[in-house]
Amino acid sequence: MGCRQHVEDELNKVPGVRKATVDLAAQEAVIEMEEHISLSALQKALADGGGNYEIMRPEDKKKIPEKKKVKDTGPGVYYCPMHCEGDKTYDRPGDCPVCGMDLVKEASTQPAKVKYTCPMHPEVVEDAPGACPICGMDLVPMEPEESEEDENYKNLVRKFWVAMIFTFPIFIIAMSEMIPGNPLYSWLDLRYWNWIQFFLSIPVVFYATWMFFERAYRSIVTWNLNMFTLIGIGAGMAWIFSVVGLLFPGVFPEQFKEGGVVHVYFEAATVILTLVLMGQVMEARAHQKTNSAVRELLKLAPNQAVRVVDGKEEVIAIDQIMVGDVLRVKPGEKIPVDGSILEGESSIDESMITGEPIPVTKTPGDPVHSGTINGHQSFLMNAEKIGSDTLLSQIIEMVNKASRSRAPIQRLADKISAYFVPAVVLIAVITFIIWALVGPEPAYVYAFVNAVAVLIIACPCALGLATPMSVMVGVGKGAQSGVLIKNAEALEKMNKVDTVVVDKTGTLTEGRPTVERIGTAGERFSEKEVIRKMASLNQYSEHPLATAIVDFADAQNVDIEEVKDFEAVTGKGVQGKVDGTVVGLGNRALLSSLGVDLPAAVEESALAEQRQGKTISFLTIGDEVAGYVVISDKIKETSKRAVAELQEHGIDVIMFTGDNPETAAAVAQELGMTRFEAEMLPEDKMRGLERLQKEGRTVAMAGDGINDAPALAQSDVGIAMGTGTDVAIESAEITLVKGDMHGIVKAVRLSEKVMTNIKQNLFFALIYNSLGVPVAAGILFPFFGLLLSPMIAAAAMSFSSVSVIVNALRLRRVRLE
Repeated sequence: MGCRQHVEDELNKVPGVRKATVDLAAQEAVIEMEEHISLSALQKALADGGGNYEIMRPEDKKKIPEKKKVKDTGPGVYYCPMHCEGDKTYDRPGDCPVCGMDLVKEASTQPAKVKYTCPMHPEVVEDAPGACPICGMDLVPMEPEESEEDENYKNLVRKFWVAMIFTFPIFIIAMSEMIPGNPLYSWLDLRYWNWIQFFLSIPVVFYATWMFFERAYRSIVTWNLNMFTLIGIGAGMAWIFSVVGLLFPGVFPEQFKEGGVVHVYFEAATVILTLVLMGQVMEARAHQKTNSAVRELLKLAPNQAVRVVDGKEEVIAIDQIMVGDVLRVKPGEKIPVDGSILEGESSIDESMITGEPIPVTKTPGDPVHSGTINGHQSFLMNAEKIGSDTLLSQIIEMVNKASRSRAPIQRLADKISAYFVPAVVLIAVITFIIWALVGPEPAYVYAFVNAVAVLIIACPCALGLATPMSVMVGVGKGAQSGVLIKNAEALEKMNKVDTVVVDKTGTLTEGRPTVERIGTAGERFSEKEVIRKMASLNQYSEHPLATAIVDFADAQNVDIEEVKDFEAVTGKGVQGKVDGTVVGLGNRALLSSLGVDLPAAVEESALAEQRQGKTISFLTIGDEVAGYVVISDKIKETSKRAVAELQEHGIDVIMFTGDNPETAAAVAQELGMTRFEAEMLPEDKMRGLERLQKEGRTVAMAGDGINDAPALAQSDVGIAMGTGTDVAIESAEITLVKGDMHGIVKAVRLSEKVMTNIKQNLFFALIYNSLGVPVAAGILFPFFGLLLSPMIAAAAMSFSSVSVIVNALRLRRVRLE
């Protein structure tokens, strides 16, 4: 507070400054001046006042190179794939402190930075393309470094092969007992074979799978019991029992011995650990696939671009691009950053971010986005958004956050897991006691083996993976189809939506209105004067209707006048003073607030246009209506089909619009909508949503403007059009990149598929554990003489996790069209 006040005081002392307001959090200062004051003068005032501050224009601030942002240069963000602590992240790799799983690195919003080297002198490494300083040859891109995710996977594979090499002979030695006249015993006595198994097990236990015991120990110390608790206890007991039996056989009763030698379980311990490690390898591989959507998005952005300076072209690395640079995009190339076309035209393939396969024709002034692919013509573009500000980077960031979020349905799995591990340990103890008391001889051997089998087969890994795996794959699939999910809760809620409320302009319609004609009220005001006043008022407004009027005035070569005391009246229109006279432009609500009556002749003409679905805004000068403007906004081609498909899903579609009832009725009739509400202010839309929610409906709201933001926040699921305002997108939980109604249909289908997949995973995991634990405990033995070996239990446990992962990966192939 003191810093802010100090800066404001120093700036307000500068001669010519009317008022200075500082927002340190936003790093902004708004300065009202009597006349222009140079930045150097303002900077000097701050320096003289003892402040170490730098002042610059907003457009200059955007030109600060992206590499200065801490977020992009840090070590990365790591999260638990099972989301044990929600969306909590960690600064460095390791194990989850709750479940023990390997932390996964979140994909960066920036493509990997490419280094360049000389093919003749590999010691030369540069950040940008150019010539070798030694031999002059062109530098070539180096192969990208392996990601941490790939390194972790390869490390696990390496350990798995070590475990396999040493476990396989242990398994052969142990299983040879089943061969009549065991040929191995003719070479060496059983006692020596046990020693060989012991030495072979050491690399498996203390190198390849030692991490499992570390995780088990941490889980017990912190009392975050998890799958590694059961693995560590089960396999650890088997190995320690075998070592003690080998070194101190005299401490065991005779029923544990065979020919005076204690029966060891080195093969059970090592095979169990190796199978669990195999499961970890398969899961690591699966996590690579679940993040493939993000990696594919990252590949869309090129690593270099062609910058045009003073008519000369130069190849630069993408992180050297600054806002305002002019870039050349050649045929077939990927567009490097967000911006707009300056010169030339081309067809752009935007399917990678919108999901729509048909190329879009772009002409000067049209926006283009990073990662989209140019067609067969070259053009110049202006760089407007770079680094993490591009649409592609924002999509990747949203996918990352959504992938880490927890769906409410996961609470069921969390509650079960909290009691599951202690219950399994208790069941293992009870199993041991029952078999020791009433089991056949050797009772203690049966008791020990079955208790270990219970601990191994009951690992809750599949239960923990059931929800996050489906969410991660589903969110990635949505991103590839142009449906961006902000969090997993929105994905779950969307499956329960029974009512969709939509705005009209920009949601059902193109949002690019055009002026059809200008009408005057009587002979007092000429058409040119009406156009001038309308355009003058709208020169300060960013509303699509205002833009249409200003563009129309430009086409008519009408000069625009200065406006004072300009004010945008939300939901009504705009007003201000032109030549000292109050001028207003808006709907009937604005006329009422200004106390201006609408002439009958003008009202009749307006109604005739409104019945055709057109929008009318009235111009007032002083206390009378001077004229009106007829504006049309074409309904999107996909809107009618989308409304019909939502209705087929049993979802009621309602239109809330600030437009007049006649226009709203015409649009609703054309789209086949049975219910709409018109002339709604932002607060009216919010109250309308509250009414629907009180009726017991689950409501999704789709909109694109600032006036839709309150309703988007109030709805159960807010859906923003990607072509709309940043405020609307921030208020929503789902963003449709292309900005058409068919995206809502995709979101509904995606939600249905993901929730069905999650329920399947939970069913598989719960049924598996419900059946596996009793079988491992030996419930089938009295009836069929069947027992479950701890090794088979370990294989089944790994298979359960893999089955959940494979089922989740099926979402990558679902059709959302």
